[in-house]
Amino acid sequence: MASKPSFRDRAFVVRTYDFGEADRVVVLLTRGHGLVRAVAKGVRKTKSRFGSRVQPFVDIDVQLYPGRNLATITQVDTVAYYGRGIIEDFDRYTAACAVLEAAEKLSYADEADSFLFGEVGTALEALQDNAYPTLVLDAFILRATAHAGWGMSLFNCAQCNRPGPHHAFHPAVGGAACVHCRPPGSFDVEEDTLHIMWLLEQGYLAAAQDNLTETTAVQVHRLCISHLQFNVESAVSSLKIMEQA
Repeated sequence: MASKPSFRDRAFVVRTYDFGEADRVVVLLTRGHGLVRAVAKGVRKTKSRFGSRVQPFVDIDVQLYPGRNLATITQVDTVAYYGRGIIEDFDRYTAACAVLEAAEKLSYADEADSFLFGEVGTALEALQDNAYPTLVLDAFILRATAHAGWGMSLFNCAQCNRPGPHHAFHPAVGGAACVHCRPPGSFDVEEDTLHIMWLLEQGYLAAAQDNLTETTAVQVHRLCISHLQFNVESAVSSLKIMEQA
């Protein structure tokens, strides 16, 4: 059987773990091939050719040679470095880690998703200097989950379509809930909270920031986390670290 040809793609490193004495397994979110698990040979050696590039918060152009279980990284070039302003700030760092972890949970092997790849880059760029890193993460969650098919109704009731605004939210019903449809365990929210979430989902980050208050910021983040974890059916460990801070 003929071996698969090598290929190039743009990628973000979403997770790594050590392998052997000097190698590292790298989970890549690529633009054209979805999730790719690859080994970076010798990357942990001080004289590695591309060790500094195969790390989170770097948009890389990578050459990969497919293998039976793992691809092999043979060449890496840096396209853009987003670590400035992120790695030295705890809030931005944890938000950026949560973006990458959420992206991994929302992507699939061998399935191209240029939209998700682009949203990761947009979020990391915004996290470099945005005053509201948690809101940047929330925007990413809302846009990425909507793209994955989990968009919400944030004005009309998600159950009966009764016109809003409403003051309750539940991830199981798909967003806003009126007084007649709200299930047990629904979140009580301010009217502006769901409006801010709609702005974030539509890509209006600056407008969302202009409408933000201390209360709505907390509520938006809580609802976004609930929505993400309900739909991916697993916890996002980076979010737990943010909550402990």
